[in-house]
Amino acid sequence: MTQQPAWSELVPTTPAAMFDVWKLGTTSVEMWSTAMSTIMSRTQLWGTQSPLDPKMIAENQKMVSEKIAASWEMWFVMQKAWMNAMSGGKVVPWWTTGTQFIKPLHKRTAANSRRLS
Repeated sequence: MTQQPAWSELVPTTPAAMFDVWKLGTTSVEMWSTAMSTIMSRTQLWGTQSPLDPKMIAENQKMVSEKIAASWEMWFVMQKAWMNAMSGGKVVPWWTTGTQFIKPLHKRTAANSRRLS
């Protein structure tokens, strides 16, 4: 049995792994750009709408509940990865775990950006 170098778990060495790293990067950039767009739209709404407007109250409640739901989903992804690593199971590469980790945020920020624009 040959010993793999320690860096092989940290550095993607196959074309498929490199593509996964690229996808993680593009998803991250898209998530951050849509998050900034959403923040700008919500800030503009807060500046132009009454805080007692039912639409604004509903929007604020939706914003908070979405953040809580996304946080729980992200926590479960990290918990699963941690439990697999601690129990001696298959260790998933960081680029796969990272993609799964930001998927809930990406999904919500993209939907919010479309809805608020």
